[in-house]
Amino acid sequence: MLKEFRTFISQGNVLDLAVGLVIGAAFGKIVTSLVEDIINPVVGLALGGVDFSQMKLVLKEAAGATPEVAIRYGNFMNTVIQFVVVAWVIFMIVKAANRARLSNSMGAK
Repeated sequence: MLKEFRTFISQGNVLDLAVGLVIGAAFGKIVTSLVEDIINPVVGLALGGVDFSQMKLVLKEAAGATPEVAIRYGNFMNTVIQFVVVAWVIFMIVKAANRARLSNSMGAK
């Protein structure tokens, strides 16, 4: 069983997946910083100094030790913007890979 596991883990697909996962996690942090530290302050400034991370709809005010109950739609907007940025980059990567694959297959003929 150990030999089978060693064979499985040393296959190229598993290693590619591991590398992709690590790079994807790092890319996610970069996108989070891009959205929170660069895009949102600029958009917030254009909208009159709005801080997206603080935008919320308070359903119930805090009372003593009980924290407030709020819908934090500003954080949701940040997450949506992050998703759109990641989706756009992935779209561009897939488009470039398809273009490269197409040009390689045409050149091979």
